[in-house]
Amino acid sequence: MGILNGLLAKLGIRAAGTYRPPRRVFLLDDDTLRHQWFAKQFTRDQFDVAIEPSRAIELLSANSYDAIFLDHDLLPEHYYSTEHDDERTGYAVAAWLASNPAFQAASTIIVHTRNADGAMRMVEELRRGGRQAEYVPYPVLVPNIKKYWPK
Repeated sequence: MGILNGLLAKLGIRAAGTYRPPRRVFLLDDDTLRHQWFAKQFTRDQFDVAIEPSRAIELLSANSYDAIFLDHDLLPEHYYSTEHDDERTGYAVAAWLASNPAFQAASTIIVHTRNADGAMRMVEELRRGGRQAEYVPYPVLVPNIKKYWPK
């Protein structure tokens, strides 16, 4: 029966009696196509999205999440900014999480931005705050997300 359940899980089909409670997933990203992609990956789960750091902090303060995905570069005005990590980037959320260890203590945090330099600054800030965080560039996350969170 283990082989059958494994095969059904790989196909995204659950065998009878293998109920998994919904996960609570949070995404900070300004790209609506990514919103749709993440929503498809977590169809059985509760899924919250923010496109601005202030809204992200509001949601992270009020809810508990199993998985947190953070983008660095947000909103077109930041793409051309001379500042690396300002209040308009995902770094602001990483810094908030690092300074507020009581919130989201058990969450898996993945920084999924294409901006490798910004991602590493976010991960370093989170780790300085005692968090476990990982940088997985979005193009790498796409084919590998099921390894992190099987359906």
